[in-house]
Parts: sequence; C-alpha cells; structure tokens
Amino acid sequence: MKADLNLIKTLHPLEIKVILNNKKEDNISASIIIEKLGFNEGQANKTIEWLNSKRIIEEIYRKLNVFYKATERGLGALRTGFVEEKIINLVSKKAVLASNLALELDLDVKEVRKAFGNLLKEGIISLDSNKQIIVNCLDDIEANYQKIRVLLERAKRGDLLRESLTTEELLLISNFSKKKGADSVFFKIIEKLDLKFRLSSFGLEVKNFLMKSKLTGDELTKLTPEILKNKTYENKKFRAYNIHIPSAKTFIGRFNSYLDYISKIKDKLVGLGFEEFDGPLVETEFFNNDALFMPQFHPSRDIKDVYYISDPSMQKSLPEPYFSNVKLAHETGYATGSRGWRYSFSEDLSKRLVLRTQGTVLSAKQLINAKNPGRYFGVIRCFRYDQVDATHGVDFYQTEGIVIEDSANIKTLLGLLEIFAKELAGATEVKYVPAYFPFTEPSIEMHVKHPVLGWFELGGSGIFRPEVTKPLGIDLPVIAWGIGIDRMALMHLGLNDLRDLFTYDIGDVILRRGKMRCQR
Repeated sequence: MKADLNLIKTLHPLEIKVILNNKKEDNISASIIIEKLGFNEGQANKTIEWLNSKRIIEEIYRKLNVFYKATERGLGALRTGFVEEKIINLVSKKAVLASNLALELDLDVKEVRKAFGNLLKEGIISLDSNKQIIVNCLDDIEANYQKIRVLLERAKRGDLLRESLTTEELLLISNFSKKKGADSVFFKIIEKLDLKFRLSSFGLEVKNFLMKSKLTGDELTKLTPEILKNKTYENKKFRAYNIHIPSAKTFIGRFNSYLDYISKIKDKLVGLGFEEFDGPLVETEFFNNDALFMPQFHPSRDIKDVYYISDPSMQKSLPEPYFSNVKLAHETGYATGSRGWRYSFSEDLSKRLVLRTQGTVLSAKQLINAKNPGRYFGVIRCFRYDQVDATHGVDFYQTEGIVIEDSANIKTLLGLLEIFAKELAGATEVKYVPAYFPFTEPSIEMHVKHPVLGWFELGGSGIFRPEVTKPLGIDLPVIAWGIGIDRMALMHLGLNDLRDLFTYDIGDVILRRGKMRCQR
C-alpha cells in the first residue's frame, strides 16, 4: 500500500468519483458510470481504462455484441420508399434501358446506381444484349421489403441487437447490411464490446485511503486567474502532482516523415527519366470515367462512391475532338476494332463535376499532350467515400504514371512494379494478381505483406486499352499504374495505421519507426 501512495495521490478526479461511488459487489461499466455519475461517453471509457491499468478495478465479464444500426439510406427509404422497389415496379411494366433508368424514375442518379447495383448483385435483375433491364425473379420481393420496413422502424427507435432477431430476420437483414462501406445499404453492422468490472482488493484499499484522506474528486486541478482573483481556492484541496514523471521528448526542426518520403519517391522517378504532371482536384466525369472507357450506365462506377460538386455542378464545354472520339468509342468502338458499349452516350453526364476518385484521370489527360516516347508520373490526391480504418481513408494519395513507347510491354510494367514494392515500399514479400479494370488489358494488382496488417493491395496497373488511347490521339502501347503511396509509406516507415501518416505528433512516429528498425 505504501509503495503505491504516490499513485493514489495523483488519481484523476474522475477516477476518485468512480472509486468512492462503488461498493465491493457493484458492477462497473461505461454505461453504468454515465447513468450513475453523469459522465459523458469519452470520460467514462477513459476513466475505466485508467483504473484498469492501475489494477484498481478488475474485469469480471466480457462479451462482443453485434448491433444493426439504420443508415441514412435506410431512414431515407422509410420516408420516401425503397428505390429498389421503384425500379422493380417500373421495369415490370415497361422496357427500360439502364442508361435511362434515373430519368424514368426522376430520382437522383447516385441513389439509382446504388439500388441498381444491389439488385444486379442479388440476381433480381440483369441486362440483355441491348442493355435493357430484365426482371429475373420476383419471388417474395414485396414481402421481404415489407419486413425490412418493420426492421427499419425498430432500428429507428434503437440499434438492433443480433440476439434479439429471429433466424429469418437475420437471414434477411444480412442482405441489406455491411460492416464497412455501409452507405449503400440500409443497415450498418456495429460491434460493441460489453465489459464489466468490480473494485479489486487493491481498489478497496484505495477507497479506504481516499475516505480517510477526505478526498472527494472535487479537488482543484489547476489555478486560473479567476480562481486567484475571487479567492475561491481558500479552504479547497488541490490534486497532487507527480514530479517524478519524465517530461515529454521534444523534436525540433524535423521534416514530416510522410512528406519526406513523398519527396524521395519523386526524386527516384525523376532519376528514372519521368516527368511530373499535376492537375486540379475537381474534374469532369468525362476525364474521371468516360475517357477511361467506363460506361455511364455500368454498376462498376458504383465501386467508387463519388463526391459530386453542387455549385457549379457542370462544366460548360468539353475539349474537342476528344469528346466526340470518346463518345464514339463508347457507342460504336471508334476506330479500335471494338464494338464499344453500344448505348446512347450522355454529354450532360460527361460535363458533371466531381472530386477526382483516381489518379488515372491525369494519366488520361496527359495522353493528349504526351511526347513519343514519353514517361510521366504524378503524386495525386484522390477522394472516395469510404469507411476510415487502418488501411482506408476518405482522401488519399496515389502515385500515378504512364510509359509511352513502341517497346513498352508487360515486362516493362513488372519491372517498374518491382521498384515500387521493394525499393520504395521496402516490401520483402510481393505477389502479382490478375485483375479487372475497364481501362486496361491485361490488368494486374500488386499485393505486399505487412508485418502486422498482413497482405493488402498496393495498387493496380496494366496496359491501356485502345478505346482509351486512340480517341485521345495515341496509337502506341501505353503502360499505366496507380499505386497507393499512403500504403507504401506504411511499409517504408514501419507504421500500422494510415492515420499516423497525417498526425501532428511527428516525434511519436519517429520513435516507433526507430523501434521497428532496432527489432529488425
């Protein structure tokens, strides 16, 4: 007990209040503390963390609970109806082309795309050779959506605990829920750890000491000008301070580790004969998708949830003759030997403004003014709606590049990818996986193994299709890649979370990087 006297004296007021307000047999959890003492959620969780680390409380119960939370899309469907149902009702009555679906329904294009993609995935609808929507199966569809309405009404009042759902309800809700990227579905899967604690034997000793010392948790923790002026410190107790705790390390005059890494990437590529390109954050759908041979109706555009610009929402004009060439490539294949996508191409969709979703946008734009032979790269900020976690963010950097020359081939591409993986990312285990991208053929994904996060995709690459290059004035092989430079930096800097790349705490990143190198 005496050995821990300094620890007891420096307890935070929140800790003291929890200790004094609980008996030996009382359960302690974040929800109980919030209800009992009026703490907010952050205070309750942090206090439990502190007390547990000091062995003042001990864990007595642990259970992982799974909840289904109604998303904005789900709540919106309750108010205005399911877009999926509207699509089914429409195409059951008349023939509709996929490209005209949003117009026929008079609904937001993005919402229609999401619903259309869900129905395609479930096999309820499909497309014929003329891109006309076909209804495959309507068994129990109306009944299922009515059951989903009931579940959404329940979720509106409070998150649904998995254990409270029947087997039938669980089977149904699994088709309309996601843990990550839940913006496109009606329910978000949330996991919450239910922990309960009690005062340990040491905690009971601490409580007795606090009561004998007449400490209440209302002790002053700091002096302010107001306290000094009004003399409200008189007859008050002050929280003790531990003067033996080491002071924080200070790092002065250092570069941000991530910016320093990006500079090294640029130097390496310039040394290999590449020229750097750049462009605006706001792009037209024409360059963001159409010039890359991504059809305007295809659900694959839903892979990247786009941030649309509201004002102005469209660009006045598009560059010619490139717009006309790309339009023909989509409709008939242009002069490539391809049949194209065979649909009515919309100029209004092409003019719509978005935050760019991929660095390949600038590669396509560069083709218009590229030299032959030519090597180009860019370090490009991109934006996609995503669930933020250790390997994903809503905005991120890609290193994007192209090589234009007669002799460019798949061996050239693999050689460049090896430089990125081994020399620039510092990966020791690399694998190349066949992939699909609408704008390259063949297409390759590069995966690397992180010591903590395991295997993850570093980026995509391939050889641009003629439907991309010829409409933009290039009749040569063009190899292209888009590598997630944020993920490369994780490998190089020895970090485990993308968010650490953007922290203000540069010293902490440097310390962890140094520790990782010592362990090697």
